[in-house]
Amino acid sequence: MPTGQRPRPIAAVRPRPSRRAGDLAAIAAGIGGGLTLAISLPVVVTGWANPGGIANGLGILTAMAGTYLALLGCLLMARLPWIEREVGQDRLTAWHRVLGPYALVLISLHVALTTVGYAQSIGVNPLRELVTITFTMAWMLPALAAFCLMVALGVISWRRIRSRMRYETWLMAHLYFYLAIALAFGHQIEAGSIFVGHPIAEAYWIGLTVSVLLALLIWRIGLPLARTLRHGARVQAVVPIDDETAHVYVSGRRIDALGAQGGQWLSWRFGTRQWWWQGHPYSLSARPQSTQMRITVKDLGDQSGSLLSLKAGTRVFFEGPYGAFRVDRRETDRLVLIGAGVGITPIRALLDELPAHVSATVIYRVHAEPSPLADELRWIESSSGGRIRVFVVAGTRRQFPMTPGQLRQAAPLIGESDVYVCGPTGFIDAVTASAVELGVPSRRIHHELFEF
Repeated sequence: MPTGQRPRPIAAVRPRPSRRAGDLAAIAAGIGGGLTLAISLPVVVTGWANPGGIANGLGILTAMAGTYLALLGCLLMARLPWIEREVGQDRLTAWHRVLGPYALVLISLHVALTTVGYAQSIGVNPLRELVTITFTMAWMLPALAAFCLMVALGVISWRRIRSRMRYETWLMAHLYFYLAIALAFGHQIEAGSIFVGHPIAEAYWIGLTVSVLLALLIWRIGLPLARTLRHGARVQAVVPIDDETAHVYVSGRRIDALGAQGGQWLSWRFGTRQWWWQGHPYSLSARPQSTQMRITVKDLGDQSGSLLSLKAGTRVFFEGPYGAFRVDRRETDRLVLIGAGVGITPIRALLDELPAHVSATVIYRVHAEPSPLADELRWIESSSGGRIRVFVVAGTRRQFPMTPGQLRQAAPLIGESDVYVCGPTGFIDAVTASAVELGVPSRRIHHELFEF
């Protein structure tokens, strides 16, 4: 910034976005956890003094806590609109990943502790008792199958393994988790000591499980199906940008009634023989019109490559819109928008949503030029009257690691701005750390993660 030039005043600063739904959801989750343990304690205390009672008691507590966390993890992925709109699906997914290992550890402890407790109560070897109860007690074989499924899913969810998997494989594997929950539910109700003679506990757990199931059926299946039938979406055109990238235009009735905004994403199912059963998340790359939406797809070697050859008229099933990566989440009227690779698509759409008094600096890091959407960004810059500035940075992560100095050079007033960043985890982490160092409060850093 030239010496002596004073920063422009920030006009019409918006109030801080509400986080009430997220706070209420966190309180409800905490209350539910407390109820879960409270309902379990009477059974635990009753048998504490018996042989094996301590192990059995701890086994009950870990089973209840682990099951509660597993159900809570499912609920986080149910796309509840009043929470998702405020928090954003990428953060809900991150919380889901945090809960998963804890749930698996607790359920594993339940298996081990219960086996030891049963063995101690009759004075036999724990491994022998495990075989005995597996093949003699009701619902134990399904419970063992559920446990093995959960362990397998936990292993493939490890980031190092997940990053090597195709999205389609990972998605199909995760659908088996619902089967594991169903198998474990039968064991829980029929064989769980906490439910024998405790109708309140039984009613609580049945109600909790059915509520989660209904949430999944309504918001993950019912609402998307209703919207798909209502809007009659179909592929309008596929317009190549280069050899690897294309715009996919989707048309339909009353698309504006969806309330989708630039920066949000939808899960798309295209009615081809190969891909009709599989939803893939793609961000809007332009603000939706009354009868049209646009996504920009790069061939990454999976489903995305086949979308480049979609035929006009192909039926489109969609779920969404989702995401809190929206202009109305800002606290200031000065934005710094930073994207890497295909992470530029929601940022490109955000520019369509900017009110006339809001200014923006766009930093687009690519491996090499020419790059998809760069021409559109430059056209937007040239027609903005100086309100929008665009920097296309071509180079590797090592050349442009998004240090505080690099960000300040492109956006001198970044400390007084809202920062929007989209890209892989490492990119988001680097930008977030640099922005915080430059004085941007964490609440003014908005991100969308481009990884599954």
